[in-house]
Amino acid sequence: MSARFRRIGVVGAGAWGTALANAAARAGREVVLWGRDRAAMEAMARTRRNEPHLPGVELAAAVAPSTALHALSECDAVLLVVPAQASRQAAATIAPQLKDGTPVVTCAKGIERGTSLFMTQVLAEACPRAVPGILSGPSFAADVAAGLPTAVTLAAQDFGLAEALCTALGSPSFRLYHSDDVRGVEIGGAAKNVLAIAAGIVGGRELGASAAAALIARGFAELSRFGRAYGARPETLTGLSGLGDLILTCSSPQSRNYALGLSLGSTNQFPPSGKLAEGAFTASVLVAMAERAGIDMPIASAVEAVLSGRDDIEQAIGSLLARPQKAEG
Repeated sequence: MSARFRRIGVVGAGAWGTALANAAARAGREVVLWGRDRAAMEAMARTRRNEPHLPGVELAAAVAPSTALHALSECDAVLLVVPAQASRQAAATIAPQLKDGTPVVTCAKGIERGTSLFMTQVLAEACPRAVPGILSGPSFAADVAAGLPTAVTLAAQDFGLAEALCTALGSPSFRLYHSDDVRGVEIGGAAKNVLAIAAGIVGGRELGASAAAALIARGFAELSRFGRAYGARPETLTGLSGLGDLILTCSSPQSRNYALGLSLGSTNQFPPSGKLAEGAFTASVLVAMAERAGIDMPIASAVEAVLSGRDDIEQAIGSLLARPQKAEG
């Protein structure tokens, strides 16, 4: 075992946090899984399950559920697994517990509303003594928790640190690719959530497989334009955290963003589950950033118009179909 990253902290005990805790344990790490809800964490420690977030999945023996913030002080690296819009508060909460230079890897896919900051930028402000990183890619919590084959990308500005973290967290069933294109990885995760809502609307309206394929292809063109304008590398955008994640979340109701669009498309209503869909919060800031940079993102703009109530779904679809013919690009 690598002594450098012997103990991993996971902040956030939802489905994704629990899945990543199991993945880290499978890689031979000791894991502190931290959550705020004392009753839930005590139940998790007692039953070794996280119901109802991950039904039927047993916690690995090396995962220690905890509500004690000081338990994070001995961690060699921390995965911050909370929603994008809650990341600043969570990072500020754990900041006093961390040793200087502790890597903190955000696992959220979004852009902060109000500031238009990407997740590692939020980390740098809220947890200034930490070293920010980002983990993203095509992955469902249930698959990772169950040990099904999954591949994701972990990026940090220090390429060597990203590589070391990937080595520490990776296993035969959880493969991590390392990168120093932090912005590219962040953009892929944030933009694909908004586009997945559009894909769900296409599915809910039963517009057909051809329309779904066109949506993914044209959505990727939008993601790529946004990525290039904000400094992402082309190979990152076509990789796991860009195109790979877009394909996954645009094709399965397991994606909360796709499920949101599916409900809107079929019933004109938000789904009753109340599960968080990050794209619903990111859409407005993504579109505003695109407009400021002069980037054409008609699909993302249509999603934002529907979510804000300015357009109904028929109007949004009509506006996309009425766009003038143009060369592909």
